[in-house]
Amino acid sequence: MSRERRDELRHQRRERQRARRARHFVRYGWDDAEEPENAEPAGRADLTPEERALREARAEANRKIGFLAHLVPYLTVVTFLTFVAGPRAAAIVALAWGIGVASHFFGAVLAPRLRARIVEHEVAKRVHAGVSRERRSLVDAHTRHVEELAAGVAHEIRNPITAAKSLVQQMGEDPTAGENVEYAGVALAELERVERSISHLLRFAREEDLALAELKLGDVVDAALATLAERSAALGVEVERDVAAPRPVRGDPEKLRRVLINLIGNALDAFAEAKTPAPRLVLQAGENLAGSEVWLRVRDNGPGMDAERLARIWSPFYTSKATGTGLGLALSRKVIEAHAGSIEVSSAPGAGTEFLITLPRAAAPREPR
Repeated sequence: MSRERRDELRHQRRERQRARRARHFVRYGWDDAEEPENAEPAGRADLTPEERALREARAEANRKIGFLAHLVPYLTVVTFLTFVAGPRAAAIVALAWGIGVASHFFGAVLAPRLRARIVEHEVAKRVHAGVSRERRSLVDAHTRHVEELAAGVAHEIRNPITAAKSLVQQMGEDPTAGENVEYAGVALAELERVERSISHLLRFAREEDLALAELKLGDVVDAALATLAERSAALGVEVERDVAAPRPVRGDPEKLRRVLINLIGNALDAFAEAKTPAPRLVLQAGENLAGSEVWLRVRDNGPGMDAERLARIWSPFYTSKATGTGLGLALSRKVIEAHAGSIEVSSAPGAGTEFLITLPRAAAPREPR
């Protein structure tokens, strides 16, 4: 068979399908948009709500007109037979034809309404079930978070207070002992630890307003490095700074400085604890291709973290330091999210740690989580 003949047969088959759909529409009043079932017609997703409502109303009208076009001949023929052939013949025809009329009435009038009600009911049931599951999940997660937070608060406050109480009791048992001065110093240090934990906890729980202003990330980085310059020099840290490129952003300079102090301070603590040879700290900044966001990367060559520790670093009161409160990173993420930004971390044992902060250049701050 030649190619031209195949194209001609294919064209004839399409024309027969169109004619069949047209006859189906005239007889039953069903719009082509309703067949096949559960299929989204081409272009229908682009309709406005008004156009969609008009299309549905037109389909409803066509269905009813199609049913009336079927009902009128039926009533006419049955009435005619009643007078010409008698009631019995009319009843037989009415019963046989009436089955088709009843089926048409169900398909054209009742079925669309019944389908809409069933769909609405099923959607409502599934949405309710989904919302209930999500609500229960959120409640459970919130409950676990509160329990962890309460346990952390109890641990961070109870242990120093217990130690300070024990030292004060020893001082009371022998007021003239020579060790009392040392005991008093240790007790004060423990109480200062409690005060620091409570101060960080209040900052974590309190919703602080942002003092937004035009700023350059380079200035914020310089301020944080200056604060920790003495510690960096003592550890022999090589600092590489490449933050001159990004354009100004709106942010709270002091709160962003605290975030960087925390990230850089954590890197210095890791260098000191692991005794990292040739410690190196890299701070880089840039912006995305659209110029709508700026990013700041803080990377070190310290000991890094394993997956278990990495998964817990944002949890309040989780810390691997002997004197840490475990709220520094939680507070840092809260500040970044208050700026409508994000902070991500990547790390591996022996490969160092990298934090990536992303901030919008022009975006209203949002409430932190």
